[in-house]
Amino acid sequence: MNRTFIALGCLLLATPALAQSMGEKSGVNSTLGIAPTTPDFVKEAAISDMFEIESNKLGEQKGTPAEKAFATQMVADHTKTSNEMKQMVAGGKVKAELPTALDSTHQSKLDRLKSKSGDDFASEFNSMQVDAHKDAVNLFERYSKSGDNPELKSWAGKTLPTLQHHLEMAQNLKK
Repeated sequence: MNRTFIALGCLLLATPALAQSMGEKSGVNSTLGIAPTTPDFVKEAAISDMFEIESNKLGEQKGTPAEKAFATQMVADHTKTSNEMKQMVAGGKVKAELPTALDSTHQSKLDRLKSKSGDDFASEFNSMQVDAHKDAVNLFERYSKSGDNPELKSWAGKTLPTLQHHLEMAQNLKK
């Protein structure tokens, strides 16, 4: 009986450390509100930007006039943030590797979006934009509050209001 309590106690004490070591991919950090490590933040933010740029290029081609206007702004804004992050990494201010391609989850979403047209495209595009921006806002909020790289933490905080505005815009597309 004592061994069970000791094991349970150790597990409870180790949970935050285990959640951090599992990275962002598991979603545990997000659920617990734990800031990602700098490498995890850079990876997730870069993939988010790549997905936004590529999905919104499709929006510029296939969307309604409102979706096209939204998409044009998203391509411009996410290209800007992507370039800013690349400069911080290249300049040595942030020690992390930038991914060069989408992960399999985002690539499959993009592939699914490519196959849609008309109302099916609009529905899928709008839903994906809301979800992607909710995830980005969550990621940037957590890092801007508790990130471990001061320069990147400051940048995340300055970028957050733009992402929150993007989320509002995406939610308005669905109306």
